[in-house]
Amino acid sequence: MNPIHPIRAAVPCRACLSGEDLDWLGEGRSVSLALGLMTTVEVRPGPAPDEAVEDGWQREVWVFLRARLPGLAPRPPAVTVRSEAPAASGLSSSTARIVALFRAFADTSLRGRRVSDATITRWAYQFEFAVFNGGGMDHLAVVEGGALLLDGRERGLPVVRDRLELPERWRVIVVDSGTRKDTRHHIRDVRAQLASGDPALAAYRSAADEASGRVWEALRRRDLAELGAAMTAAHEAMRDHQRMSTPLLEELRAVALRSAGLPLKLSGAGGGGALVGICPADEAAETAARLVRALLVSHPGARVVPTTAAPGARREPVPVVGGQRKGS
Repeated sequence: MNPIHPIRAAVPCRACLSGEDLDWLGEGRSVSLALGLMTTVEVRPGPAPDEAVEDGWQREVWVFLRARLPGLAPRPPAVTVRSEAPAASGLSSSTARIVALFRAFADTSLRGRRVSDATITRWAYQFEFAVFNGGGMDHLAVVEGGALLLDGRERGLPVVRDRLELPERWRVIVVDSGTRKDTRHHIRDVRAQLASGDPALAAYRSAADEASGRVWEALRRRDLAELGAAMTAAHEAMRDHQRMSTPLLEELRAVALRSAGLPLKLSGAGGGGALVGICPADEAAETAARLVRALLVSHPGARVVPTTAAPGARREPVPVVGGQRKGS
């Protein structure tokens, strides 16, 4: 079944401000923030693509949906996928893509009816858990949007304890290190630590949970200086207890603090990926420019990406250009 008109799903990525892994370790708080670096999936009218050119995620999401939505065709429709987030950076761009595929494919198939956001979140979590054996922070973050305070669970989606919107007067600066992180190996290693009762993991969980409480209180009070200090504490817990940082990431943090006064925290599984910081909106352009100048000299492979907080997954109308729908 293919749509008469294009259908587009747009999904933000997310930064973890504190508490990596606590969403699935069973105890402890984590804080996520949806970012305005969007992944869009557009389902186009016309026949399904040849099987040889189907994308792997596209095909597997379609198979998952066929087991839950009767009457779907054997192969998925043609799609166009675009992402503004750096790949393999700890910003959950893969989850954003999967959620966007679920939303676009479900909307395509039901012709005017809509699968609830809660169901899309649960399905996307179940789909990714079968592959990565990880947690559900990412799925809640990109669907619900804004900032979320989460209580972790060993299985299933974490519990949303509280929600906030980032103040309009704040902006997010992403520094992509240009090195990739590896979620699959990270989760395997941490699950082995959990099974063995590793004291380093216990120390991390305690320190990260405390940092998450500080981060959330700073968000609630709109205290940007304390937020930077709390995110620094969250990063140090990752680095000192779990060795999730690298010399390169620490160098980037030092450059950002020295050149722009911006505290940065690693987001995601570590070993590479992106760092995030939050600054006043009226200083964001100059902060980003200072970072670009400094990194161009010391770390030319890094990239500075200013962005905003974002609402959750949403459908967008396809823009009309010259009397016709764009891409038609």
